[in-house]
Amino acid sequence: MQPSLCVSLSEVEQVRLLDIARQSIHSGLESGRALQPDVADFDDNLRIEAAVFITLTRFGDLRGCIGSLQAADPLVQAVARSAFNAAFRDHRFGKVDSTEVDDLRIEISLLSKLEPVDAVSRQMLLDDLQPGVDGLLMEDRGYRSTFLPKVWEKLPSADEFLGELMQKAGLPAGHWSDSIRFHRYHTLSFAEN
Repeated sequence: MQPSLCVSLSEVEQVRLLDIARQSIHSGLESGRALQPDVADFDDNLRIEAAVFITLTRFGDLRGCIGSLQAADPLVQAVARSAFNAAFRDHRFGKVDSTEVDDLRIEISLLSKLEPVDAVSRQMLLDDLQPGVDGLLMEDRGYRSTFLPKVWEKLPSADEFLGELMQKAGLPAGHWSDSIRFHRYHTLSFAEN
């Protein structure tokens, strides 16, 4: 069974969420805290619980990417928190500063529910992956990593995608074990122009 998104967003709703993300980054610069949007001020579509990732790029280079794989908060709050965290808490980068903020491009990815992938071998998993479509979560004895579907743009082969996912978790690229588990998901992604 393929994961599916249970929400579609209008262009107006997408723009509103991108604005909330940017406001949350500005709030972080000014107060050190994420924007706290009042859920009651938003339509039902923006109040659903949703798993969200925020990706920040600057001049085409990754500048931060943080989110959640499980829906736990209303969409507007998840966007505000994830945007703040991507800007100020991604351990791979220093905190965004005021000289960078105008050059940031924000992308929001809403995730479908995680669906288990039944693969008893590396080759079976590679054959099952849909390049450009599937996001993938890998878990194995305390190791965990995920790649959003957008990563296929930089790693177009399934073998390369999986190998880099393993290395991101701190495992060898060719790692496989009897305890390894995978979940796939899809995303609805939209970004600032």
